[in-house]
Amino acid sequence: MASVTAALPVRLPSLRFVALTALAPAVLALTRLLPAEGGGLVLRLAAASVCVLLVPGALVLRAVGWPESPALAVTGSFALSLGLVALALALVFAAQSSLALAYVVILIVALAAAVPAALAASVPFERADLLGLLGTVAAGVLFAVAVWWSARTLGGDALFHAARARKLAELPRLDSVYSVNEFRNGGLHPGYAFPLWHGVVALVSRLAGVDVAVTMLRLAPIFVPLAFALAYATGRELFRSWAGGVATATAQLAILGLGRVRTGSYEFLALPATSGRLLLPPAVLALAFAYAHTGRRALLIPLAAAGLALAMVHPTYAIFVGIVLVGFLLARLVLAWDDRGSASRIAVALGATALPQALFFLWLLPAVRGAASVTPTAAEKAAELSHYAGYFNGSGHLLRIAPEAIARAGPASVAALLAIPFAVFASRRLWAALVLGGSLAVLAVLLLPFLFEPFSQVVSLSQARRLIGFIPLAFALAGAALLLGRFRWVGAGLAAVAGLGFGLAFQGEFTYRVKQGGPVWAVYFALLGGLVAIVVGRRLRRLGPDAGAWCAVAALAFAVPIAALGINDFSREPRDPDALTPGAIAALRADVRPGQVIFGDVQASYHAAAYVPAYIAAAPEGHVAINAKNRPGARRADVRQFLAQETSEAERRRLLRRYGAAWVLVDKSHPYPRSGLGFLRPVYADGRYALYRV
Repeated sequence: MASVTAALPVRLPSLRFVALTALAPAVLALTRLLPAEGGGLVLRLAAASVCVLLVPGALVLRAVGWPESPALAVTGSFALSLGLVALALALVFAAQSSLALAYVVILIVALAAAVPAALAASVPFERADLLGLLGTVAAGVLFAVAVWWSARTLGGDALFHAARARKLAELPRLDSVYSVNEFRNGGLHPGYAFPLWHGVVALVSRLAGVDVAVTMLRLAPIFVPLAFALAYATGRELFRSWAGGVATATAQLAILGLGRVRTGSYEFLALPATSGRLLLPPAVLALAFAYAHTGRRALLIPLAAAGLALAMVHPTYAIFVGIVLVGFLLARLVLAWDDRGSASRIAVALGATALPQALFFLWLLPAVRGAASVTPTAAEKAAELSHYAGYFNGSGHLLRIAPEAIARAGPASVAALLAIPFAVFASRRLWAALVLGGSLAVLAVLLLPFLFEPFSQVVSLSQARRLIGFIPLAFALAGAALLLGRFRWVGAGLAAVAGLGFGLAFQGEFTYRVKQGGPVWAVYFALLGGLVAIVVGRRLRRLGPDAGAWCAVAALAFAVPIAALGINDFSREPRDPDALTPGAIAALRADVRPGQVIFGDVQASYHAAAYVPAYIAAAPEGHVAINAKNRPGARRADVRQFLAQETSEAERRRLLRRYGAAWVLVDKSHPYPRSGLGFLRPVYADGRYALYRV
């Protein structure tokens, strides 16, 4: 296996590189000749995704400084492409234009970067590193097949995000960020105020020639190989080896994909909340780790772009990653005080990430101040605590996350918690500082009331509980694999036994509310053991050479039993009981014009907005920002009043005028005044839904 890791330099001449980037649009043009279903749909979405998320950034990255690692090149290309999409959308809103302007902006920047990219010197990279990346991506393609098969309906949060992406894709005029709201003249959602990820979905949809709803449903498996590649990049840069990259990607899959419901978090990669966890944080961390090791200033440009993109896609997640990086920096100062160079580079990387985020947060501040989830009354806070029952312990100023909520995410998560203190055996390595410092920083915020209370006031209780997902468990598990790999076959055997044992002993709980939770002792072992490791870590001798390929073998040996135990529970996603009928969707698409308002049944309207670029009068609780302009409760009350049997025709007309409604959509499975809608013109009706023109 040692021969596999031999450095065999490979060079990619710049002119050939530019030609390869030009090949992607050509492939996209060919895929547009295929039907938008089955394999043709896969190729269309894949080619369009490459053209939006990799090609523009790759040209810019080549011009400013191509890294030596192919995985880091993918990461930097992804980050810079998102930065270009953000710039293009900002210009669209400033010019009050349409999405077509975004394509023009991205094309101009890409063409401008093509010349210096063609003149840039070629950069060698290791063949073993390339093979490790390609193998990881190939595994991602195989897992993507399972994700594609399991997902079969558009529902839940996906409808909310599809509605925003559709407005970006189809409204003829986008006069501001308010254009993509669910309500006409509504307030901004603090989590999605700038629709960067919705813009990505809209751009991919338009390029692929695929309807936005289909794109939102089928984009997750297209992004799975990218998620694997970015996970590989973080491990490769943190552990400085291709085997560390494979181990990290394997650990992430074991924690977030195996032993869970269907395909776990990977099933929702098209949504901002999941991409903000599986795509953007790995991009930030991989670039930060690379800079911490090498100090190459050219890496700060894509790092800043990745940090800004993360803040735009999911603002609270930027804060969460910042907590991990601060813990990383502090632990490095403690564990390797004599190596201040690496600590200073970590500080610079943290600053490069935080500065553009801070500027974005200043822009976002008015929307945050108006959100009830961030400034709740006592009654609203009590209702939120009840809604997330089981996640919290204590009350008032003694509130904190329940430890059992931290350890409930399945066997790999429990194993990773227990692995955290063992990073002490590599205390001089950067990865040990990340595992120990990042984990302790997050656990301290979650478990110490004097930290959790102000933290939850800043990000909201709903978001505060999501910090659990940012404990660097994948790196802890990969680090444990590296330590076990030093014992070769014995270590791999121990990893396999551990995977089987944890898989049998701990079943994950993935319900919306915490019921039983996971083993509390594992959380306190991680916290207290991590503290001890920080204290004694400076006194341990240096760790010898890494185990090479055996690190990857140990990680795979651990994951295989967990995958085998969970395969019997693999199933397809259930159908959405409130899904619109094909006839109702066709009627909406045929008759509703862009920007009109649909009034009617709350669930039906919420679904309708995902299929037409229209505004709605009301949305279900939990799928809308609560602020003075949105008034979600009052809106739902108005819909109930409209559909009540005793409401007069005059009152119904008044409500329609108030919302500027052009259409009324009724779900006939719920009570509604059939005879009281005679003043409306029926356009479509089936056994479930009826559409009326006002």
